Amino acid sequence: MKKSTWFILSGLIAALLLAGVVSNFASGHPDGLDSVAREGCTFDAAGNITGGTCMAQSETGNQTEDSPLAGYGLRGVGNEFLSTGLSGVIGVVATFAIGGGVFWLLRAGSKDRKKQTA
Repeated sequence: MKKSTWFILSGLIAALLLAGVVSNFASGHPDGLDSVAREGCTFDAAGNITGGTCMAQSETGNQTEDSPLAGYGLRGVGNEFLSTGLSGVIGVVATFAIGGGVFWLLRAGSKDRKKQTA
């Protein structure tokens, strides 16, 4: 195999391992955007807004909450660790397939243009 093929395959394997295993150890409660959106409001123990003014007051429901991969998991899989891992693996495979397809199309198009100019 060519060096570039080994490089791509090793990157894909690393991404699959990170998505399938390491993603389970990420925080389930990210704090970056949420904490900024909640600045200026007061909250009760359940997380409901009790006063103040902040961006979180205009928050609406997630439009993709009914999708199969909503909430960093795979719907229908009872084991949370497996659900999160499979969701990450599906995301990596889909991204790799779409990216690979785009590069393949671009490469095929450039080969056609070279043949036409020759």
